[in-house]
Amino acid sequence: MRKKEDKYDFRAFGLAIKEARMKQGLTREQVGSLIEIDPRYLTNIENKGQHPSIQVLYDLVSLLNVSVDEFFLPDSDRIKNTRRRQLEKQLDSLTDNDLIIMESVADGIIKSKKVGEN
Repeated sequence: MRKKEDKYDFRAFGLAIKEARMKQGLTREQVGSLIEIDPRYLTNIENKGQHPSIQVLYDLVSLLNVSVDEFFLPDSDRIKNTRRRQLEKQLDSLTDNDLIIMESVADGIIKSKKVGEN
């Protein structure tokens, strides 16, 4: 049995899971059913920072498209955060014409930042 005190605080992860679940319009019962866990277990992860098992952690991040990078890797090593992953998932459902519009919006944001810097 492990004797070391747990060093990692899972509360931020739990809050990210809760936010992603709610953003997708899923209840705890629905998520519990989809990944085969008791909704009370999910409540404890979301609200109390309970440490999930590795399998539950994997199932939650896969289902809700949450990046673990932002929780377990230093800022400099972060590749894709949760917001970026969720945006990419939304972009996957757009048509090519929709993507042209999104590209124009991104170009406009980048240009406005450059103007603001000058």
